[in-house]
Amino acid sequence: MDTAHDIRDFLASRRAKLTPQQAGLPAFGSNRRVPGLRREEVALLAGVSIDYYVRLERGHLAGASEEVLDAVCNALQLDEAERAHLFDLAAAQRSRPARRARKQRTPVPASIQRVLDSMTDSPAFVRNGRLDILAINRLGRALYAPLFSDAAPRPVNIARFQVLAPAGQDFFPDWDAALNTTVSLLRTEAGRAPHDSDLTNLIGELVTRSDAFRLAWAKHNVRLHHTGRKPFRHPQIGELTLDFDAMALPAQPGLTLTAYSAEPNTPGHDALRLLSAWAATEDAQHTEPAAD
Repeated sequence: MDTAHDIRDFLASRRAKLTPQQAGLPAFGSNRRVPGLRREEVALLAGVSIDYYVRLERGHLAGASEEVLDAVCNALQLDEAERAHLFDLAAAQRSRPARRARKQRTPVPASIQRVLDSMTDSPAFVRNGRLDILAINRLGRALYAPLFSDAAPRPVNIARFQVLAPAGQDFFPDWDAALNTTVSLLRTEAGRAPHDSDLTNLIGELVTRSDAFRLAWAKHNVRLHHTGRKPFRHPQIGELTLDFDAMALPAQPGLTLTAYSAEPNTPGHDALRLLSAWAATEDAQHTEPAAD
């Protein structure tokens, strides 16, 4: 991934989303060539010269101070995720390695797996920024059973299944919204680790093989994914909607623990009980001794 190219497209896309009225500027003339703010308007709002802002938007963030980046973020009214993404892009440009690096894959500590296994009523798993599932508990594996088919490549990757697997659109009933979330998470990770060859290869595969992914990727949207609700269509349980909470693991940089839950006496809670019963049946079938 070309960091300068990503900087240029990201800033241009954010500028295009903000109208003069939203920015508190008078909209002089009715024949504006751009859908949002002009470069000179962003420069005015950020308190920098037009030449300097043009240089920034052309992808030259390496020399920009934190104060300048903050001013640009404020001018473009960036949200928390967008602001962090711009700072990540600037940091990546300052520390560009000589060649793309492959992130070292280290096993998830046994203590983390024990934590997951202790969560007997909640599907839970640990993922990295590429959306590889690196560790999962019993109920999580039951919920994500379609992803763990024998033919699926390892490590299991949520994005690859969602975008490329035939069952992806069935498992995620609100597929368009789920795709936009997935793309935004990968775009966010690309800002943090633009030289990760595994991430670059995954994105290249998805962009090449999926028109929907390619179109969503071109929007340059980013997001933080801490809490919310997510619908599923499980092949055995049917449709269920669960609350999720995603928590970074400070001792394991780059890893996130995601847990699903549902309030008692709700359809989601009943669905989790059914899922647990189905998982127990599956476990029993796999542990039964073979008949003589």
